[in-house]
Amino acid sequence: MAEKPKLYYFNGRGRMEQIRWLLAAAGVEFEEEFLETREQYENLLQDGSLLFQQTPMVEIDGMKLVQTRAILRYIATKYNLYGKDLKERALIDMYVEGTIDLSLFILPFPFLSPEDKERQLATIKDKATKRYFPVYEKVLKDHGQDFLVGNQFSLADVHLFETILMVEEKSSTILNEFPQLQAFKTRISQIPTIKKFLEPGSQRKPVPDDKYVETVRRVLQMYHQLKAHA
Repeated sequence: MAEKPKLYYFNGRGRMEQIRWLLAAAGVEFEEEFLETREQYENLLQDGSLLFQQTPMVEIDGMKLVQTRAILRYIATKYNLYGKDLKERALIDMYVEGTIDLSLFILPFPFLSPEDKERQLATIKDKATKRYFPVYEKVLKDHGQDFLVGNQFSLADVHLFETILMVEEKSSTILNEFPQLQAFKTRISQIPTIKKFLEPGSQRKPVPDDKYVETVRRVLQMYHQLKAHA
């Protein structure tokens, strides 16, 4: 029996949460080693596990993979969540890049000052409703299918679903003007592997709190204040 993938990251969302979601969607059990001390991080650096001196890092199939997009594509391909041909993979990549762009407005949020958080929240709402969500709304409406690409559940659907949930945590009514996305969210939430990951007690991580922020800063020796961006 193959060993479970092992994830090396903080006990929180960050860039690893996309990977957790994809593994969960594929029905793959995984283990986690949480980075809690600077020594843990330096040990990974010293033994060469972190190729570019950064996390996330995933041990899978005898490899130590870094770079989030590379990890996502490997897992998606391995578990048939990456389309059936080159054209579908290109579309999946395109849609995923869009949701990654939107998620990048959310990831630094816990590290911002109260003033910057207020400005960033307005930016997140604006980008979601005017730039990103209209694209996915139109795609779903135009082709009339349940999923974004090839009428088959894929990495693109997993990432859009996760991003929708993250934005809704910041603005609960954000989907009011997007009926296709509302229906999409309902459909995806009923997929058995997704439904299981949404249940209490799963390895899904909660909204980052002050403890998570302090741990990340201590381990990575981050003492500067991040700035909101538009």
